[in-house]
Amino acid sequence: MFATLPDALRLLVVPVFAWAALRDVRTRRLPNRLWPPLYAFGALLLIWEAATLWPLAGFEGRLFLVQAAVSLLFVAPLGYAFWYLGAFGGADAKALIALAVLFPTFPTYEIAGVTLPLVETQIGVFSLTVLTNTVLLGLAYPLGLAGLNLRRGEFSANAFLARPVATESLPDRHGRLFEDDRGETRSGLDLDALRMYLRWRGLTLADVRADPDRLRDPDSVGETFDPTDGGTRVGPRTDGGAAIEPEREGGDAPSRDAGATAAADPWAAERFLAEIDHGAYGTDAETLRGGLTVVARKDRVLVSPGMPFVVPMAVGLVVSLTYGDALFALLGVAGLV
Repeated sequence: MFATLPDALRLLVVPVFAWAALRDVRTRRLPNRLWPPLYAFGALLLIWEAATLWPLAGFEGRLFLVQAAVSLLFVAPLGYAFWYLGAFGGADAKALIALAVLFPTFPTYEIAGVTLPLVETQIGVFSLTVLTNTVLLGLAYPLGLAGLNLRRGEFSANAFLARPVATESLPDRHGRLFEDDRGETRSGLDLDALRMYLRWRGLTLADVRADPDRLRDPDSVGETFDPTDGGTRVGPRTDGGAAIEPEREGGDAPSRDAGATAAADPWAAERFLAEIDHGAYGTDAETLRGGLTVVARKDRVLVSPGMPFVVPMAVGLVVSLTYGDALFALLGVAGLV
């Protein structure tokens, strides 16, 4: 027997997570409509298995209850908690909740006389196995980033967290600046927030770099536009298209003192954050100004690219379905389990 029907049907979600991982790499955006069908599908399979084991008596029935309880009452809320604390994006949390509903128990597959997964845990909560495998895979990402920096001869103390890139490439990148006008920082400007600001002003990054002194003056802000959500695939690929600068009759300068106004709100950062109808990825006015100052004057900047958690989660799901629980195997080798 290859697998039970519920376990065989669960394999249908593997290509869904693969697609989600590819899309997340390209756009850092996953549609909300992706998750409800997965929740419903997982709930249906869970009810199916419960009905098969009903009245949930004996060892198998009690084990199923424990596994379902741990997956639904611990792993799923863990995804929400990580999102609430800022460790996860919204899509990452929803993906983990989907796994908790879809895979509360260890599936079993017989292929060419081999039983997969190869390594099971004692409690057998498969969503927890996917989570631990995902974390282990995620730890490899900073090592790869450091290796890339070393290969380019740009190794530093922050090589595990960021790498230098051409400033002109920022409109097509995801991540966060690892520096501001005062130096290196781990709380730099989110690149999605940078795109939001540029679209709000109707500017390109090239415009800002070409004339930063004038654009720093908040009086230079004319008509403003929809900032979108800052995604790279939203709007023209040139990140806002041609600069839109309302003409001033006779070319007269603003009547207010430009120096005093610029000192009050450089780059119109406070106005931007006040006018948009939602947040800008936790960006405050000081962070926005610091990031704009850096990208306006430097040709290369440090960027922490970040890795969307859905990517190692998709790989972790495949590893879990084939090899099994890597952490449990490592603990077994160490004699701890």
